[in-house]
This record gives sequence, structure tokens and C-alpha cells, in this order.
Amino acid sequence: MTEPVSGTQRSRRPSTHVAPDGLYETAQHYVGDLVYGANDGILTTFAVVAGVTGGALSSTTVIVVGMANLAADGLSMGVGNYLGIRARESALERQGRPQEEAQPARHGLATFLAFVVAGSVPLAPYLVPGAGDEFIPAACLAFGALFAVGAARSLVTASRWWSSGLEMLGLGVLVAVVAYATGAGIALFLEGGAG
Repeated sequence: MTEPVSGTQRSRRPSTHVAPDGLYETAQHYVGDLVYGANDGILTTFAVVAGVTGGALSSTTVIVVGMANLAADGLSMGVGNYLGIRARESALERQGRPQEEAQPARHGLATFLAFVVAGSVPLAPYLVPGAGDEFIPAACLAFGALFAVGAARSLVTASRWWSSGLEMLGLGVLVAVVAYATGAGIALFLEGGAG
């Protein structure tokens, strides 16, 4: 059983963390946070759009719930990533192992920013006054953004661009179908109960 690390040992804890140097290395270092945040931002925001549309609610509802999702869920994911890294580092410290990540706050911030920026994409058609039926453009933008984020992942990983893009797109379509069907099903159920 590993003994707890004393305060004196903590101050001299070795580190395997290597700070990224330059744009390419920085992108590689934060790629997990960026993909995680962007993917979840697009998916959850479009799930809101699809669920509200499936439930036959107003465009105003899409904007209100979508914006609330961007702020609350984006912050929640950033904080969750930060706390997850802190917990892992604390466990490594308890085991007497070297530090692996020295900047958990930066990873949390990267996740939050990626979530908000990418998650705004499906809401864009709803913010254009008098656009009419916004759902189809929102779906096209969301699916295009999912494919683009997946394909961009290949710039700093060993994945093929089309394979990464299709993987994210396929999972996004699945989430959208489930959200739309859930919204439509609940609306039908409530209408049936009210009648």
C-alpha cells in the first residue's frame, strides 16, 4: 500500500508535464479538450433545437433554451474537465507518481470556449430575423460543423480526416434523431392527455 505523500515531498514532486511550444503543439496538447467541448456543444445545442422543434414549440423557445444551454452546460463542462484533471493529479500525487498536467484551468477553459463557439452554430439560423423555417438550415450547419470538427481532428492526430469526420457526423445524427423523436413523442403524449 502506498504511503501518503508528506507536505515536504509535495513541494518536490517531479513532473512529466511538457508545456506546448507553438501553435501546432498547443493544438495537439489541447485537442482532446477542444474536440470534447466542440462535439458536446454542437450535439447538446442541436439536441435542444431538435427537441424543441419536434415538440412544435416556438423559435423563441429554441433561442432561450439554446442560449441557456450554451452558458450553463458549457460552464459545467469546463468546470468538470478542470475538476477531473485536478482529481487525477491528486490521485497521482497520492501514489507518489509524477505530475502529468500542470495547467488544469487551461484545459477547462479550452473545453468551455470550444463548447460555446461550436455550440452557437445550430442557433445561428434562429438569430436571423424573418428567416422562416430555421430547422433545416440549423440541421445542415450542425451536421456540417460536426463533420468539420471531426475532420480537423486529423490535423493533429493519426486519424484520417474523412473517417474522423464521418464518425462525429454519424453520432451527431443519432443524437439529433433521438432528441427530435423525444420532443415529438412528449408533445403527442401531452396533447393526448389534454384532450
